[in-house]
Formats: sequence, structure tokens, C-alpha cells
Amino acid sequence: MSPSMAGLAVLVTILVLLAVGTPIAFTLGFVAVGALILSEGWFAIYGVSETFFAGLANFGMVSVPMFILMGAAVASSPAGKDLYEALDRWLYRVPGGMVMSNIGACALFAALSGSSPATCAAIGKMGIPEMTRRGYPDSLAAGSIAAGGTLGILIPPSVTMIVYGISTETSIGRLFLAGLVPGLMLTGLFMIWALFDCWRRGIGLSNVTRHFSLAERLEKLPKVLPFLIIVALILFVLYGGVATPSEAAGTGALICLVLVAVIYRMWRAGPMVNVFRDTIREAVMIMLILGAAELFAFALSSLFITQTVADAIAGLEVNRWVLLLVINLFLLVAGCFLPPVAIILMTAPILMPILDSAGFDPYWFAVILTINMEIGLITPPVGLNLYVINGIAPQISLRDILMGSLPFVGMMILGMLLLSLFPQIALFLPDLIMGAAI
Repeated sequence: MSPSMAGLAVLVTILVLLAVGTPIAFTLGFVAVGALILSEGWFAIYGVSETFFAGLANFGMVSVPMFILMGAAVASSPAGKDLYEALDRWLYRVPGGMVMSNIGACALFAALSGSSPATCAAIGKMGIPEMTRRGYPDSLAAGSIAAGGTLGILIPPSVTMIVYGISTETSIGRLFLAGLVPGLMLTGLFMIWALFDCWRRGIGLSNVTRHFSLAERLEKLPKVLPFLIIVALILFVLYGGVATPSEAAGTGALICLVLVAVIYRMWRAGPMVNVFRDTIREAVMIMLILGAAELFAFALSSLFITQTVADAIAGLEVNRWVLLLVINLFLLVAGCFLPPVAIILMTAPILMPILDSAGFDPYWFAVILTINMEIGLITPPVGLNLYVINGIAPQISLRDILMGSLPFVGMMILGMLLLSLFPQIALFLPDLIMGAAI
């Protein structure tokens, strides 16, 4: 069988297995083992376990469960509620300030948890009922939370960026820096749209029902600031070369556990057991996908599928920006069906040689890829954030949630266009702090 026919067979098999609900890790592993047996015979079975565990034999992988533990500790506490209330007390007099408060709270909570669904759930539980009570349209209330929640995979520390760094052998600290300014830029674009939308709908100061004194505005800050300081310190030790990502993640997770126990009095075993249970569940899922993806990449390479696809795309006589457009369209479609971690691990072996030959910076592309994944989180048919919002606000239809999210998808596309025109938006901070990439 030719590499092109083998690639088509692999693609069809993956789509069929995913369509019937097979977990991603098992899908990748089954296809990889089947492809190796068909190409090399049953003798290939002896190398499967070694290749699988080679995908996990990276010390940097320790940071993944540690950052997940840090996020789980924060997500299980009332920190999201306090973040939301603190911002609302400062922005309540701004037209559309309630929406802006929710978007800002999503951005801050995303930095703490690194999880888009957790951000949607934590902020949406308080924000959506309050916005609808104050007269905000259901679509705007739900769409702003769904879009704000996507920031969890871009604003550092981001598990998605860690997986990208491990799979492409790029610096995790530089990736975090590359995602910081674009994450803040997207937050600003979301807020600008929210302000404009509220202005055109006539939502102004008429819905302000109470006023907050300076003391009331400062009341929530002592509970919120320690968590934000932890994130800032983690970024500092990473960029300053003081600690490795694994060391920074482990220390941050321990401190966050202590903080939620002290600030929110989560001393009992029950809440802590739930934190570790959620951490183990998500970390094991990611680890299984990582190992299976390594096996899958090895199978693609053994069948010369990766090399054939890379040569075919690189051989296209098109402008490199047309090539990037094709890649982005592919990622947008894939993001509608698969989680970000799976897409990164499945496509990195194929895309990185192509991007390198086209002269695109891998750190800049990491941001472009992540924004694509963000769009996938709020677009059907699998848009995870849409279903999370529908779960916490069942009175709002999926159609209203989707319609409210679409303008924010436009803001993400605008963000990608700005990054394409001005790559230094993502690259100037890493180059300034860590020096130019070699």
C-alpha cells in the first residue's frame, strides 16, 4: 500500500472510531498498533510498549499533573466567586460593566486554573444569573462567559502550551511568555465588543441598583490577591531561570492547596479528596493521550505518511500565507471535533516540518494554534464550552448561547489577523526577557 493510501485508511479508521464514541487515546493507540502490524507484521507488537512509554519519559511531563492540581484546588474553592465580585465592584458604573467584569474574571480565573470548562463553570454560575437579573440579553450573558472561558488555554500557565512545548521540543517558559500579551489582547477585544454591544442595545447605567464604597471595593481583594501573586511568582521563576517548569508547578500546586485550606477553610478530607480525584482523572487522560500520540506518530513515520504529507504540502507552489490559511482552516475544523491536547499531539509531527520550511516561528504559531483551539471550544458540533454553559444555565437555549458566542469568534479571528500582521505581539516579550530564540 502506498503512503497516500495508507494515510487515507488511517484517517477513515480514526473518523469511524471517534464517531462511535471511542476515547481519543484508545483510538490513536488502536490505529497505531493496527497500522504497525499491517506494515511490519506481528513482530511490531514487541516495540509498542517501549514506544508508548517513551512518550511519557520526559521530566517536563511532571509539570502537567502539578498545574492541573493547582487549577483543581482553585476551581474547587469560591475563588471564582470572589474574583467576579471584586471586579464587579470596580466596574459596576461602566456601561456594560457587568459583562466586562465577567470577561475580566474569566481571564484571571483562566490564569489560575488553566482550564476552559472550569472557568466557564466557576464564573458562569454567578455571572449569568446576575447579568440576566440586571436585564442583559441571555445571548450576551452566556456568550461572554463561553468566550471568556476559552482564555484558559492561552493565558499562562497553560497545560495546552506545556503539551505543545513537550511535543515540539520548544521552551515552555518562552511559550508562556508568547501567550501572555495575545491573551491580554483577546481579553481587551472581548471587552471592546461587549462595550459596543451594550452601547448599541442601550444597556447603560440605568441598571445600576446599588453603589459600592471604597471599603466595599477593597473587601474581596485580600482573598483574591494571594492567588494572583502565586501566578505572577510562577511566571517570574520560570522566566528568570530560577526553577524548571516542574519545580514551579509543584511549588505552585502546594501553595494553592494551602491557600484554599487557609482562606476558605477547606480543611476537611472530602473537598481535598475531590481535588485530587479531579486532578488524577484529567492528568491520566492527558498522559494516555500523550503516550498514544507518541505511538501514533511513530506509526505514521514508519508508514512514511508524515513525510509524504509534508513533502506534498511543502511542494505546493503557493504563497506561505496561503499555506498558513489552509493549515488554519484544517485546525478550525479539527478543533470543532477534538480537544486541543489531542490535536496538538496528532498534528505536530506533520505540521512542524512544514512550518519550519515556510519560515514561521514555532512560538508565534503556538499562539495561532491555541486561538484556533479556542474557537473550537465555542463552535458546534462538539464545542465543549457551549454545553458547559447550557449545563449551568439550562434556561438559555444552545442556539442563544451559540449566537452570543459568534461575535467573540469574530474577535478571535481579528486577533489572529493582528498576530499575522504583527508577529511581535507574541514574540517581543519572549525576546525581551529571554533573548532571541536560536
